[in-house]
Amino acid sequence: MKKTKILTATLLVAIIGLITVAADHIDAPAVSGTKADITDFYAFQGEDTNNIAFVANVQGLLAPSATSTASFDENVMVEFNIDTNNDNVEDLVIQAIPRDGKMYFFGPYAPSSTGLNSTINENAIKSEVSITPYGSSAIVANQNGMKFFAGPRDDPFFMDFAQYGEIIGGNASGFNNPGSDTFAGSNVMSIVVEVPKSQIGTSGTINTWVEAKTKQ
Repeated sequence: MKKTKILTATLLVAIIGLITVAADHIDAPAVSGTKADITDFYAFQGEDTNNIAFVANVQGLLAPSATSTASFDENVMVEFNIDTNNDNVEDLVIQAIPRDGKMYFFGPYAPSSTGLNSTINENAIKSEVSITPYGSSAIVANQNGMKFFAGPRDDPFFMDFAQYGEIIGGNASGFNNPGSDTFAGSNVMSIVVEVPKSQIGTSGTINTWVEAKTKQ
């Protein structure tokens, strides 16, 4: 059984019932500006209500001029962690790692180790999708009952940072409706996997978080 050892680079946690979003744009000093910098994590029920979609965005604040040459780091694995029994330890993982223009996915499967160090079990369910080039129609793969996407997307996170600064400074009592989208015109590199709930093995609440882990 071939395994590749991985070390955590950054961590973003979100706990979900049905719909979750958590965001962190250039706020983690150790990885800010690197290809391991997670900007957003989304988990939500799919259009097919039997499925759950997981979305991890990395490399935030990409200008359109920089997006055409942006790429995933082949030494960085993005790991979706799923806790099904509320002990805040991952019971299942879905691991995504790029190689030669494709994103390879392993899982969901029970990891042999938990926490900051991970391995890739190449005997686990393996799927792949070609990474969508900038400006091209989305390439979506359907394999092993799941759907997959990897590539550049417009940053979906909405935040009015100028108004936030006014609120923090005591100059405003709240946000405007709709306010100004600070991230308008910027892009991210997205990794998306849609998984049948039956493969997660629970019909109740799950805890889920995403990590970017660099190869040792």
